[in-house]
Order: sequence, then C-alpha cells, then structure tokens
Amino acid sequence: MLRGFISFDHYDRFPDVVRDLGGWIREGKVKYKEDIVQGIENAPEAFLGLLKGKNFGKLLVQVSDDPTRS
Repeated sequence: MLRGFISFDHYDRFPDVVRDLGGWIREGKVKYKEDIVQGIENAPEAFLGLLKGKNFGKLLVQVSDDPTRS
C-alpha cells in the first residue's frame, strides 16, 4: 500500500500521472482525503491549523459553490 506521494517529484511523467490517476480515482482504486473549510473568513484559522498538523489530506478553503457539482 502506498500512502501519499508528490507527483511533481517526477514532473517528466506528469502526463502519465494525469491520465492514470484520473482513471483510478474514477474507478475507486485511489482514494483521497480533503479537509474543506467553509468561507474565506475561516482561512486564517485553517492556515494556523495546517501549520499545527490539525488537518487531514488536502486542506481547501471553499469560498463559493463548486460549479462542477450539481
């Protein structure tokens, strides 16, 4: 089992990463975690939490509705 990696460590293979990981995520073979904080007003606290290791996965601050989701 592989846990975490940075695709830009192998930038020369980035097109492969986009193609392969995209398919694996759609197929449910790769799972990812996002820690989503709502509202720009909560960004400073979220950033401080990030520095203290309080988040899990990718930390995002959502400032509007996601136009790709219906």
